[in-house]
Amino acid sequence: MSRIGKKPIPLPAGVKYRVEGNTVLVEGPKGKVSALIAEGISLATVGGELHVNRSADKYAAVHGLTRALVFNAVHGVTTGWKRELDIVGIGYRAELKGKGTVVFTLGYSHQIEVPLPSGIEVAVDPKQTHLTVSGIDRQKVGQVAADMRSLRKPDPYKNKGVRYSDEKLKKKAGKTGAK
Repeated sequence: MSRIGKKPIPLPAGVKYRVEGNTVLVEGPKGKVSALIAEGISLATVGGELHVNRSADKYAAVHGLTRALVFNAVHGVTTGWKRELDIVGIGYRAELKGKGTVVFTLGYSHQIEVPLPSGIEVAVDPKQTHLTVSGIDRQKVGQVAADMRSLRKPDPYKNKGVRYSDEKLKKKAGKTGAK
């Protein structure tokens, strides 16, 4: 039994959805997002809630997945998604260059320019060590944040690098002196 698949998705006012083949297009105040619907899964609106139903038990494996994808789309077009990053290290920083590029200085011999895909916005705080990646597509927001983190992953010995704000790091002990 899929517990997640059975949970209804609340449909806020102003959110509409349309099923086209194996995709669903969700429209809301912030924009449009499409999500895939697996074979054997159907959507139905009951009393202001969206229910995800499966036609047979053999589709149980994708029932919860499809519900999660549709929920992410509905949540994205109403409130949006965001991911926060912290930059730790002396001289490490990020700045916006225009509206579609973020420039990182991460201790390499050169600066790294990261172009932003459409639908993604980045806000940099005045200290240039805190970034907020936001958008309506959860997968895109997570992928852009992961790409930025991979530019300089957190070092386990000095804890320097780009990390998620809610990430907990375990610092390793360095070498001990020879006796």
